[in-house]
Amino acid sequence: MMKIYRNIVFCFTWLCLPVTIGFSSLVNANESFDALIEEIWEYESNLREVKPADISPQALSKQHQRYSSFLEKTQQYQPAELSQEQKITLLMQQYRLNNYIDQHKFESFKVPLTSEYGFHSALATLPKATRFSKLKDYRDYLTQLKRIKGYIQQNIAYMQQGLEQGYTQPKAVLKDYEASVTPFLVDKAQDSVFYTPFKTLPSFISKEQAQKLRNQAKAIISSDIVSAYKQYHDFLVDHYIPQARESIAASDWPNGEAYYNNRIKHYTTTDMNAQQVHDLGLNEVKRIRNAMQKIVDELDFDGDIDAFIRFLRTDPQFYAKTPEALLKQASFIAKRADASLPALFEKLPRTPYGVAPVPEDIAPKYTTGRYIHAANETEPGYYWVNTYALDKRPLYALPALTLHEAVPGHHLQISLAKEMSDLPAVRQNTYISAFGEGWGLYSEFLGIEAGIYQTPYDHFGRLSYEMWRACRLVVDTGMHMFGWTRQQAIDYMMKNTALSEHNIKTEIDRYISWPAQALSYKIGEIKIKALRQKAEQALGEQFDVREFHTAVLAHGSVPLFVLEQNINAFIKNKQAGK
Repeated sequence: MMKIYRNIVFCFTWLCLPVTIGFSSLVNANESFDALIEEIWEYESNLREVKPADISPQALSKQHQRYSSFLEKTQQYQPAELSQEQKITLLMQQYRLNNYIDQHKFESFKVPLTSEYGFHSALATLPKATRFSKLKDYRDYLTQLKRIKGYIQQNIAYMQQGLEQGYTQPKAVLKDYEASVTPFLVDKAQDSVFYTPFKTLPSFISKEQAQKLRNQAKAIISSDIVSAYKQYHDFLVDHYIPQARESIAASDWPNGEAYYNNRIKHYTTTDMNAQQVHDLGLNEVKRIRNAMQKIVDELDFDGDIDAFIRFLRTDPQFYAKTPEALLKQASFIAKRADASLPALFEKLPRTPYGVAPVPEDIAPKYTTGRYIHAANETEPGYYWVNTYALDKRPLYALPALTLHEAVPGHHLQISLAKEMSDLPAVRQNTYISAFGEGWGLYSEFLGIEAGIYQTPYDHFGRLSYEMWRACRLVVDTGMHMFGWTRQQAIDYMMKNTALSEHNIKTEIDRYISWPAQALSYKIGEIKIKALRQKAEQALGEQFDVREFHTAVLAHGSVPLFVLEQNINAFIKNKQAGK
């Protein structure tokens, strides 16, 4: 892994080297490089078209060999031979290929679930991700339904191997996990999510064809899909959960310490080690806690910061009474955020977004909110709001959540990237967590400038969310590398954030089951804020926040060291009057 990562860093260094190269050889290198990038994307696209995918050992081995071969081909190109955009594309492609290779190396396919999600839930997106515009689409969809049973059984087989070899999620995060499978165990095929496309069929399908399609769908769902989900449900209850490992640390997996370090590099795109991340978190927690104390003092609250947090968690005034009320408030904040965008951005996405509740079957163990990108050009993006356990979803945190998940956060950034038609598909569709999540947290900060936070409680909610991300640096590394218990992590977040205990427990379980992903937010935000400060100081009165945001987002999602180079170029060009 160190060798792979050094290659990425060296590529970044080469971007700045002055090199003289013949024009014809440069053109040939450019053309062959573009052709390779297209070949790799076409291979990935063809794999994705087979739904559900073939994940047999033979298929995964073949994919691994192909990805390794592609990586070797990309390493034949010297960045000096490529255009500026191609240099970034090279890094992005290698980042993507490295992840495929590493995931296979560390056998992550044997753990196809997290505390809040899994392959069985992902299958439920199939109807919405499929475009139905002709009769053949419905017939092809039936073929996809026929593959579900085998796909579930393949995953069960890998999970059984994981039990035998030490690759499992910890038992602590799997309590009642089988409940996420129960909604798929329907008595009538018509009640299955997989039957949804057949409930209302278009007029170009005759009555006879419609009846035949519906009968085939019912037969597949009743005989294959429900029985496969029942098999998975029973496997979880009778075997997987009882035999799951007791330890919560990723370092206790086979080759676990190397795996966790690998994930740190993947999710942060830095060379930081676990101790450095941990120490950064401790410093940020101290800084943010001081800022929170100032708000408590301004409110003349009768008690210390710990008492104030208890007040926020328990006072009914801070909680919606109905799911509809929570969704309406989220929608209202989202529209206010929409109105602030022209003052902050030169370019806005064409793709709209909606506000919707987290699906009921996954809501109990799901995070408080999330952005779901548009499945295709005919669909909007969605800002999901968790309406389960309303007394655990504080309204004072809703402004920060909305800015992060909707605009100017994930929806704006991801949609703009997808709409950059001049970039290759790998650039439009690759998500660098440190960039995307760092941008999401930076977007919460932008709410101050946009006037979104209207009360001291809203401001405290934003600080609590920032504190939440700072605490992640401490508890994620603590649990996976430094021997922290789950309860120790819960206690730490209970003391330092205003999140409800329910939210904290679901979050801690997410960090346990998704090692190092939670580190990307704060590290990315710190980098974006530092680059903005650098641009403001260098440009003085020339600094325009709209131009800065254009420069940050102009190349899509990129590693943090590439972002730094892009902003350095932006500053240089601005100073030169370009």
